[in-house]
This record gives sequence, C-alpha cells and structure tokens, in this order.
Amino acid sequence: MARFLARRLGLAVGILLVLSFAMYGLLDIALDPLADLRENPAPNREEMIANRVRLLNLDLPWYQRYFLWLSHFVRGDFGLAWKTMQPVGAIVQSAVATSIQLIFAATIISILTGVTIGLISALRQYTTFDYVITFISFLLYSLPVFWVAVLLKQFFAIGANDYIANPSINWVAVLIASVVSGLFWAGALGGRRRKKLIVFASAFGLTLVLLAALLLSGWVSHPQIGLVGIVIGSLAAALAVTALFAGMNNRRALYSALTAAAVGAISWWPLQWLFVLVPMNWGWMIGLLALAMVICAGIGWLYGGPDRNVSMRGAMFVGLFSSVLVFLDRVLQTWPEYYNTSEINGRPIATLGAQTPGLNADFWMAQLDRATHLMLPTIALVLISFATYTRYERGAMLEVLNQDYIRTARAKGLSERVVIVRHALRNALMPLASVVPVDFITLIGGAVITETIFSWAGMGRLFIDSMTNQEVDPVMFYIMLTGALAMIANLVADFLYAVIDPRIRVNA
Repeated sequence: MARFLARRLGLAVGILLVLSFAMYGLLDIALDPLADLRENPAPNREEMIANRVRLLNLDLPWYQRYFLWLSHFVRGDFGLAWKTMQPVGAIVQSAVATSIQLIFAATIISILTGVTIGLISALRQYTTFDYVITFISFLLYSLPVFWVAVLLKQFFAIGANDYIANPSINWVAVLIASVVSGLFWAGALGGRRRKKLIVFASAFGLTLVLLAALLLSGWVSHPQIGLVGIVIGSLAAALAVTALFAGMNNRRALYSALTAAAVGAISWWPLQWLFVLVPMNWGWMIGLLALAMVICAGIGWLYGGPDRNVSMRGAMFVGLFSSVLVFLDRVLQTWPEYYNTSEINGRPIATLGAQTPGLNADFWMAQLDRATHLMLPTIALVLISFATYTRYERGAMLEVLNQDYIRTARAKGLSERVVIVRHALRNALMPLASVVPVDFITLIGGAVITETIFSWAGMGRLFIDSMTNQEVDPVMFYIMLTGALAMIANLVADFLYAVIDPRIRVNA
C-alpha cells in the first residue's frame, strides 16, 4: 500500500511540474499585463509601465519568472492578484468554498436520481418506460446549459415568485402532474396489465390528493414540514429501506427501522427547545447528526437478527433521513420572517449571487437564504448530470444482468430483490466509481457557464476574471489546484474499485 501511494504521488507531482511549466509558458504568450497601459493617454504612462514591469518582474524571461513563481508557491506564497492587490490564497479559498457549495447538492441529487432511474430502466428494458427514459436522458444531455439556465430564470424564478405572491390553483396542471406520476410508477413497477392499472390508479390518487391538500392549505405561501410530515416521511423511509435492503420478512430489520423512525419523530420536541436556547452552527449540526447515527446504530445492534449489519444499516439510513427532515423543518420555520424582510421583498427565489446582500439573518435564515440561491443553479446542473448517470447505470446494469452468476442466483431460487440489490447492483456501480470522483472534482474546478449566468463567484468565475484581468498568479493557482484534484480523483476511483469489488486489490 505504501509503495503504491508513493509511486502514484511521485508520478502526480512530476506531471504537475511539467503541466505548470508548459502552462506558464502558454500564459506568457496569451496574456499581456501591460495592454491597458499601452493605450493609456496619461502623461506618466512610461513611469506606470516601468512600475508594473518591476512589480510583475516582466523584465525577466518567462522561464525565470516561472522558477521564481514556483519557489514562492512551494513555500505557501501563492502570489498576488495585482489588479485588486489581494492575496491569491484568500481569493481562491472563497471561490473553492462557493463552488463546493454549488456542486455538492447537485452531485448528490444527480447520483441518487440517475442511479435509481437507470437501474429501473435496465430492469424494464425495451418497455415503454425504458424508451421514454432513454429519450428524456438524451434530450437533457443535449440541452445547452445556458439555455436551460435562462428558462429556469424565467419560469422557476420570475414565474414562481409571481405565483407565490398570488397563488391560485390550476387544476389542469394538477391533473397532468397526477397522470404523469401514475404513468411513471406504473411503468417503473411493471407487471401485468391489472397490476399496472392498480399502481396507476393508486399513484394518480395519492398525487392528486397530496397536491390538492398542499394548494388548498396555502402551503405554497407558508411552506413547512411539521411533526406530521416528519412522522409520515420517517415511517415511509423505514418501510422503503427495509423492503429494498432487508426484505419485509426480516422482522428485526423492520423493527429496527421503525424504532429509528419513532426516535427521529420523538426527538423533534427536545430539538425545538435546543435550537432556541443554543446558538446553532454547522459544528452543532454535525455533532447532532453523529449522535443520531450512533443511536440508530445501537438500535440496529440491539435488535440484531440473522444479519446484524443489515439492521444497523437500515436504522442508520432512516435516522439520516429523519435528521434531514428535522433540519429542513427548522429552516422552513423562518420562512415568514424571511419572506417579509425588506431585502427579499416578497421575491424569495433568487436569480443572482450566492446570498442576499445586507440580509441580517441568524443561522437558520442564512440556510434558507442559501437554499433559495442554490435552487436554480442546482437544478441546471442536475438536469445535465442526471442524464449522464442514468445512461451509465443502465448500461452497466444490463451488462451485469447478463452474467452467469446472476442466472445462477436466480436458478438457486433467490428472490428478485436479493438478486438485484445484493448481487447485481454492487457490480453495476463499478463504472460510476471511476466517473463520479472525476466529475465531482471537475466541477470544483468551476462550472464556468453556470457560475457566470447566475453570478456565482466560484472557481470558474475566478478563472474567467483572472484571464480577463491578465493576472497570471490566480490562473496558475487554478491550474495547479484543478490538476492536483484531478489526480486525487483518479486515486480515489482506484480505491473505490477495491471497496466495491473485493477481487481487486490495490497492491496488484
């Protein structure tokens, strides 16, 4: 293991040095830090040029400037953005935090939805459901992100803000959404015609009742989850997790999940007092989440069963879901105050920036403000990434389902749930192990178009602004950071392969 890491890290450092040397030379050709001064009509232009030449060491050959930059870089001095006279380290730190904030939710949502839909599409190969999902995936993949962003601004920001200010019930849209829900679940669950009709009617009815209840109760103007929502959501998560990963016949796993759901719902009361009495921050949130995971793992361990790990894992999944619901409920409790502030002025869905300027907010309102700014760029990134993960997972699952060991598992009489979840899914995730880390790290390098359209000061925006301002040091830091992260992503992918497939050993 040590030899493997040392070899990979040594190779990465060598590649970065070659990359930095080549890019510095190319930047010397592409950028001209004196361009603005040459066109300056000021009488002291020559003096200004001489000062800038002295500041940026432009009197030295580019390769000497490279080694001078490199010597400072390895000592932790990342240079200066000379137009604003700000240290590069401070600028990049803020930009990286902004980019991670932007892409984290988008990546998680894309993976979960893409893998799930791709898996179902593979299981329903050559059905109408499969054809529709394939068409939608290719359609989304081909859409230009700037066009998607403009549409989102028009319909999900301007239109949504107008609707929130004056909500009305469009029963035609409600019926269409209910029909789409019914068709989706009927196609996803499959089966004979009678089963499909029952699933369609059930999904149609539930969606219609839910949408009607939300709209008639004024939920759009005052969104909330509440204790009832947390109880229903936690119980649904307990049943779903047990059905997927343990089977409803595993009573101990089911009782573990239901107990975890009950604990999550009961904890809502004391947490409301804690949230009021103690000033919250992310340290508290992480600590409370860790405590919830320990309690749920203990619940699963106490119930035990034929496979204690299954009970523990199911209870922890339910505990995580319940914790997220409690957090979202507390954030939404600040909605009335947030909506009526002068800075928001009844337009909560933001189209520009990462936060509202001048907003005096506590921890909870700050999270709500961040969420409203994240909504549109996250949707834009999810729509594009979702299509990629769906196609990857569908192809991988189809390949796995044709393997001999899958046919053997079915011939032994194992249930379809066990065959898919325990045997096929794990191997079907292997292609994603090499794609997801690289995609995630690439997005940290900057979703340039998305950040520009939505005015997010992330890494992509930093790169564009630095190139426009003819600033070499920020561009070089960007190149070094994204190059190093790309190599780390490939290393993580190697380890994920070993985790997913025990036959693969890193030392080999």
